[in-house]
Amino acid sequence: MRTVEESPSKPEILLELNDVKKYFPIKGGILKRVQGNVKAVESVSLKLYKGESLGVVGESGCGKSTLGRTILGLEELTDGKIKFNEQEIQDLKRKEKKKFVKEMQMIFQDPYASLNPRQRIGNALDEVFRMHTNMPAQERKEAVLDLLKEVGLKAEHYDRYPHEFSGGQRQRIGIARAIALNPSFIICDEAVSALDVSVQAQVLKLLKTLQEKYNLSYLFISHDLGVVRYFCDRVLVMYLGHTVEMSDVTKIFNHPLHPYTRALLSAIPRPTMQAKRERIRLVGDMPNPSNPPSGCVFHTRCPMAQEICSVDKPAFIEHEKDHFAACHFAGQSLSRVLG
Repeated sequence: MRTVEESPSKPEILLELNDVKKYFPIKGGILKRVQGNVKAVESVSLKLYKGESLGVVGESGCGKSTLGRTILGLEELTDGKIKFNEQEIQDLKRKEKKKFVKEMQMIFQDPYASLNPRQRIGNALDEVFRMHTNMPAQERKEAVLDLLKEVGLKAEHYDRYPHEFSGGQRQRIGIARAIALNPSFIICDEAVSALDVSVQAQVLKLLKTLQEKYNLSYLFISHDLGVVRYFCDRVLVMYLGHTVEMSDVTKIFNHPLHPYTRALLSAIPRPTMQAKRERIRLVGDMPNPSNPPSGCVFHTRCPMAQEICSVDKPAFIEHEKDHFAACHFAGQSLSRVLG
């Protein structure tokens, strides 16, 4: 494992996305011609700094996971630019991309599905070193045992199969595999959503410890806003493939500017009756991403929508210091907008 150099006072940019788009073609007819596109990710731009955790939240189908898979190259980029460590990687050939495999990893939602049920855990982790290093067999085994210890497992787990572990233990194995090659960037795609609350806390604590120890940067994809509030430094809110709000976690939770963010936050359970807040209910379902609404993509469900919202698409701009939102009435109250 590497040691961490002293961090500079000004945060360094590790990952930068500029106008990233991911469309899935819709084919039909006898000739299977393209008849349209599912616009899963639409013009997403962001910066991720070294050593920080950026949460990505939104309803199911908003494009969170597709964004993560596109960054890693698991989905082919439709348009835009992805810059990692100051180098554009979207047009690199497969051989050129190999060196980024060690730097960019992913922790999946279902750890059991990402493991070979017929392969012992020790062999699964050994395979990572065998494919990407020139380490001899005994040295690889020692490295695997160190990895197991790093994530809170024991040497005796080396020869066990995936079905012999609990859900939390399997996710620890997924984390071990992700950090095996000393990456600087890890995408956590709903990494704790399938776990019990007590196990979630343990896994999140492990991720925090590893981040502090190795200066890791996380893109933390989740639908659980309570977890995001605890774990992340900044939050990006997505709706129908678009970014609608982004700021640090305190501003997002204490002073949201976008009505969609307010609706998401209003659905968080409160521990006491005194802390209860008014629930903002969104009417209808999310529009079809192959035929998004004109103007603001959220206007069909927005309680603050006015005529301008269906005509003019709001720009994703900085309304307050380091607080960005795409809304014509950002930060305004419902009563003020409706008069």
